[in-house]
Amino acid sequence: MQRLTSWSLSLILLFSLANACAADEAVVIEMSAFKFIPEDLTIKRGTTVRWVNKEKRQFHSIWFREAGEEPGEYLFPEDTYERKFDTVGVFPYVCQPHMDHMRGVIRVVE
Repeated sequence: MQRLTSWSLSLILLFSLANACAADEAVVIEMSAFKFIPEDLTIKRGTTVRWVNKEKRQFHSIWFREAGEEPGEYLFPEDTYERKFDTVGVFPYVCQPHMDHMRGVIRVVE
């Protein structure tokens, strides 16, 4: 039977921590030029999405209107909003102040 050295154990721990951190990372959607980039995103169930306002002076919001939710708070330049998607489905959303042309959709798969 082979014995693990402290170096081997450290390497295993480091690898495990790196995998755990990678699993917790958010997928980023930028808000720029009055668009969600990307506008259509497919993710696996359990993924967190982070919206980042990259405008220089404009505020935006994230509103899952079709789901019957209340409008989200305004996100000013460099503000972020995160949401974890634990349910499979299609989740359209809009920017409340610009909903006539600023729309996006999250598609959650297994």
